[in-house]
Amino acid sequence: MALYKRITVNSDTEILIWKLKESLAELLKKTELSSVCENRLALLKSEIHRKQFLGIRQLIKTAGYENGDLYYDEKGKPHLKGDKYISVTHSYDFAGIIISSQPAGIDIEKKRDKILRIANKFTPLIEYRTLANDEAVIRKLTIVWGAKEAIYKAMDHPGISFLKHIYVEDFDFEDKKTIAKVNFDNKISTFETNFLEFEGFACVYALYSDSNFLQ
Repeated sequence: MALYKRITVNSDTEILIWKLKESLAELLKKTELSSVCENRLALLKSEIHRKQFLGIRQLIKTAGYENGDLYYDEKGKPHLKGDKYISVTHSYDFAGIIISSQPAGIDIEKKRDKILRIANKFTPLIEYRTLANDEAVIRKLTIVWGAKEAIYKAMDHPGISFLKHIYVEDFDFEDKKTIAKVNFDNKISTFETNFLEFEGFACVYALYSDSNFLQ
């Protein structure tokens, strides 16, 4: 069993994270797949992508759902049968899901130097240059990117730009949370974003803090 974390956010929202310690063969042995899932798995060429796919299925099972309860629409967005929303994420040896009664998003990102080179594509980098060193900047940028990715998943609204439309308020690492606003299509939506850090990764999840859903 490689369930890494299970977090009850509130009475309607739960997060599960899986650490992929098993071999691909071990994951295949413990995972029951529908014919649709077998076909999707066959399309994945790299071993890590196949393990991530199976890790998500293990999380679905751990959350109390059947494999067939998870399905994808024509845009590739995951859905659960019933009235719950789901968002999924994976990065290297970690896979995660958030299940909630309201639209929610989750993202896991590895902290890497590369984010310094691409930061100006998703946030004004100058805002973070007051930090003590590059390590702190990388840490904060990874969380900001994760917040924007999680929000984008929660909204599922084509045309939203990370740079132009999503603003993440600055935060202290110790707070482990911040507020983000999306100004798009003449509407402003506010999100509560929370984060946790582990083993060189950041996991960020986002939930609406108002009722102005852009659906």
